[in-house]
Amino acid sequence: MNLEPAFRVSSVRIRFSLTCVGLGLFVFVVGAKPNWFGWDRSSAVGFIQIAVFLLGLALICAGGFVGLSALWGKEQRSIIADIGLRLIWTGYVIAVFTGMADVFGMGSQALPKVPYFGPWQAGGVLIGQFVIAIGFLMLIPYHYHSNKTSG
Repeated sequence: MNLEPAFRVSSVRIRFSLTCVGLGLFVFVVGAKPNWFGWDRSSAVGFIQIAVFLLGLALICAGGFVGLSALWGKEQRSIIADIGLRLIWTGYVIAVFTGMADVFGMGSQALPKVPYFGPWQAGGVLIGQFVIAIGFLMLIPYHYHSNKTSG
């Protein structure tokens, strides 16, 4: 069975993206819930935990983008897909700035105090993740599926 080179490249990209998303999910869970692995040493969520789960979220976003863009193949992405790409990274920026609000000096704790990941920061990160999810939904090539089923 001879596969054309473009298909091999996209299958490699899809495998890479699934690996990246899986690794990102693991890193995200380690940062968000280290006690699931017996690694929790403090009762509060600190700077390192926030940085680790935001790094995991970045890996998930990057892997998801690579995988979904591989589904487009050689075809040019639509304007909706381009807007979705921008929404993915805008949601990530929202998550980073709300998650690190205390570190940047915009949160409820002043900088000499230990950064605190409270309900406002958690809500902001959830809003960022919601924007990321909308971006991923916009990046899916729906027209490919509808052409396959109708023809």
